[in-house]
Amino acid sequence: MIDIVAGDWRSHVVKGIAALAFGVAALLWPGITLLVLVLLFGAYALVDGAITLGAAITDDPEARGHRGWLILRGTLGVLAAVVTFAWPGITALALLLVIAAWAIAIGVVEIVAAVRLREELRHEWALVLLGLLSIAAGIALVASPAAGALAITWLIGWFALVRGVLHVGHAWDRHRAEAADHIAHPPMHGAPA
Repeated sequence: MIDIVAGDWRSHVVKGIAALAFGVAALLWPGITLLVLVLLFGAYALVDGAITLGAAITDDPEARGHRGWLILRGTLGVLAAVVTFAWPGITALALLLVIAAWAIAIGVVEIVAAVRLREELRHEWALVLLGLLSIAAGIALVASPAAGALAITWLIGWFALVRGVLHVGHAWDRHRAEAADHIAHPPMHGAPA
């Protein structure tokens, strides 16, 4: 199985938990200062991008032949984090545009990858759903730039929660598939390597 969001199931759990933590924080504290929201988004984008880049540059067998997509996706996340951390005092509109651009770019990469790799992916629909969700959130943010900080915070929070749930669900699916494969094909002890 090849997965454009490569890495073992544990890395998907970490990405999912990071997204869930970001989403819960944004929803529980909608009145938080813009600086805290900027730092929370930067941390989430950095974790997501770094894990994806890590899968691309390690010898992850699922990344072979697809490193370009992984590097592009991971780089987009790290760049969004760098921009966010480099200018933490940016205005709400600038933050909105950084988040919107990141969401749209990630969504396009995920959909293109799902279409191009549909023969090799398991559950490519989930990757398309993640991509569509990202694009929709990015477009919604751009479409209403005059919306208040509370509305932006709620939209971003729900977006992160849904992405987090999808990542954790994907991790669970991969973990079950690995366990089933291990049962079907147990390692042979004492066999030559």
